Amino acid sequence: MRMYDVIEKKRDGGELTNEEIDFFVNGYVSGDVTDYQAAALCMAIFYKGMNARETARLTMDMAHSGDMMDLSGIKGIKVDKHSTGGVGDKTTLVLAPIVASLGVPVAKMSGRGLGHTGGTLDKLESIPGLSIDIDLNRFFEIVNTVGCAVVGQTGNLVPADKKLYALRDVTATVDSIPLIASSIMSKKIAAGADKILLDVKCGSGAFMKTPEDAIRLAQAMVEIGEEVGRTTVALITDMGRPLGNAIGNALEVMEACDTLKGVAPEDLTETCIELAANMLFLAGKASLEECRDLARGQIDNGEAFVKLHEMVEAQGGDSRALDDYSLFAQPKVSREVRATESGWVFTMDTERTGIASVALGAGRATKEDAIDPAAGIMLAAKTGAYLKKGDLMATLYAADEARLDEGERILREAYELREEEPAPIPHFFARVSRDGVDRLA
Repeated sequence: MRMYDVIEKKRDGGELTNEEIDFFVNGYVSGDVTDYQAAALCMAIFYKGMNARETARLTMDMAHSGDMMDLSGIKGIKVDKHSTGGVGDKTTLVLAPIVASLGVPVAKMSGRGLGHTGGTLDKLESIPGLSIDIDLNRFFEIVNTVGCAVVGQTGNLVPADKKLYALRDVTATVDSIPLIASSIMSKKIAAGADKILLDVKCGSGAFMKTPEDAIRLAQAMVEIGEEVGRTTVALITDMGRPLGNAIGNALEVMEACDTLKGVAPEDLTETCIELAANMLFLAGKASLEECRDLARGQIDNGEAFVKLHEMVEAQGGDSRALDDYSLFAQPKVSREVRATESGWVFTMDTERTGIASVALGAGRATKEDAIDPAAGIMLAAKTGAYLKKGDLMATLYAADEARLDEGERILREAYELREEEPAPIPHFFARVSRDGVDRLA
């Protein structure tokens, strides 16, 4: 078999056999297939697509290109949640303790932030003393005793995806549903969960800009999960504005704590309740409506917040910070950003808001960049708010005035004020499962 023939077949719209896909993935990981050949095939897939079987085979080949996690040492049905990324998305910090407090184990491997999206690991590391570098035996022990743990990837998970993603990133082939779907699902499958919940974001701060595009991606990922025997459900959620008000690592942990205390912004609370309910439903706890009530009840009775304390302590963190926010790293400077005109916040460029937080020091432009855990943005107004001239739009936190200047410049570009009031934006657009698409808005 020759890679030339595989590329030519897909270029001409042909359907690749399992053997041809195996040949490509195995050859690329071993180095027998070159970067330029892999790039040519990615471009052919970009234009000609892949069917469900091809995409599932590519996914499983990538999943099996490295270590496969065996979570059988953890008791119960393991449900994993994956978000396609956004701004202010701290839902894992809320979901894990809610779900674990109801007896469903959460063994979560998360990533770091890059670009305008934040990373769960960076947020957790803003908690004094907390470690995300935990060996597998200790990881299992924490999940079995506490009920949840969130750590960095261990071992050599999905090396094929690491190589392929880096290549797609520089060859304009990221924007391909089969390639996106196989990238995400290969990591979820290799991580060993029994059931998978996908939080597929859409809007100005997400990769998929429209609900229809997000639904197509969700359908592809659900098909893959079901094809390989993992029950998979996707929720299409809004990222046309930041989620909650806090953007930045310590700030987002504080807001997650507020959510578990019942005093968080409504959009963040409702999103977390719905995601938690779906995780509980996948674990077989009750009907979806009953699971919503269960999730809300764990916030109301304080048990979910107690569970967060237990998880933080088990991972070496100082859980006092969850109640006393002065124990977090504190910003050196801050600035209030106020409206220069009156009007409705008609839209927000959420991606620009995330980029503003990176400029302040809360994120990375490159993998080597250091993060300031205290840096970030607290929004006072989002889409749908009415501002009078001089009203507070946001407060910025950073290490120096130059960062504040740049952060303010970019944040102001993210706001569009108009005289007319915008239409309400739903938090949820659809739920996608093996049974089809349930439109929610």
